[in-house]
Amino acid sequence: MKLSALIFLVFSSLHLCQSTLQNYTSIFSFGDSLADTGNLLSIGSISFSSIARFPYGMTYFGHPTGRCSDGRLIIDFIAEAFGLPMLPPYLAHGESFRQGANFAVAGATALDSDFFQEIGVARFLWSNLSLSTQLGWFEELKPSLCNSTQDCSRYFSKSLFLVGEIGGNDYNYGFFVGKTLEEMKSHVPKVVEAIVNSTERLINNGAMHLMVPGNLPVGCSPAYLTAFSSSNKKDYDRRNGCLKRLNNFAKFHNSVLRQGLRRLQRKYPRTRIIYADFYGAAIPFVHAPKHFGFTHGALTACCGGGGPYNFNPSAMCGHNGSNVCSNPSSFVDWDGIHLTEAAYHSIAINLLKGPYTSPSLMS
Repeated sequence: MKLSALIFLVFSSLHLCQSTLQNYTSIFSFGDSLADTGNLLSIGSISFSSIARFPYGMTYFGHPTGRCSDGRLIIDFIAEAFGLPMLPPYLAHGESFRQGANFAVAGATALDSDFFQEIGVARFLWSNLSLSTQLGWFEELKPSLCNSTQDCSRYFSKSLFLVGEIGGNDYNYGFFVGKTLEEMKSHVPKVVEAIVNSTERLINNGAMHLMVPGNLPVGCSPAYLTAFSSSNKKDYDRRNGCLKRLNNFAKFHNSVLRQGLRRLQRKYPRTRIIYADFYGAAIPFVHAPKHFGFTHGALTACCGGGGPYNFNPSAMCGHNGSNVCSNPSSFVDWDGIHLTEAAYHSIAINLLKGPYTSPSLMS
């Protein structure tokens, strides 16, 4: 191929990417600690007070912001990709929400607290700020954003709604108090129904573009690897050392969620409902971390209290007895539960440029 033809193809490709990029003017985000940019901190909750202390925020901000990481989250990188500022937490005072708001709260669940009361784990909840509560906050904010059906339709036609990641805590609370895999699997349809119903509620409020993420490969989490360690080598994936049954559980949740979203898309054909494959976007650097610049592997926490995976529930990151690595960008995992800014950046890039959103987020 001639050089001139190659250059033409390159510039044509770049022009195509630019011309098909959605021009979102605002983003509204819901979810849990994977997306919380400061709401739990604004509440003043002491249930996970370590996020208010160094080393949280050490990489990018230089101080804690309420993000459960050393720096930015997936939502921060997505906002940046569309030329928007980082989303202010809804519970912060004196903020403008014209370009979006973040309603996510660390520890939040898809299901309301009465469900956890029924299964006997309500006393372990960090808060009662479930997904339905977050949608209630959005509906309280909505009149300040638009004041008529036509105005709201015009405004939200250029808005992106991120419904999650959510659902992980619904399972965490059960797993960590001894509920069996089979019992937790029986709750998946309820969790997914809550997510799908919340997505529909946003559509009925005027949302036209919605992205709904699935769950991460939790079998690779240092917290789960520590809590559910096994002497049986067959319980671990030979490729990466993750717990197979827990990753299969995450895949099951994601499969049920995709089915629910497909039904919703058929019901609302004029909306754009995007499934975000967090599992698929993350698993490549679990399989081959060094290929992506993670020299310390994917299963060891940067900040923690020791042990095979540097996770100790008695000395969690930010507490006495914990230590922090000098270079978080060389780690996938931050504190045994959450990921580093570098890992979140890699996931965001995969969502924006890879085949991990269906339909594509960028078009």
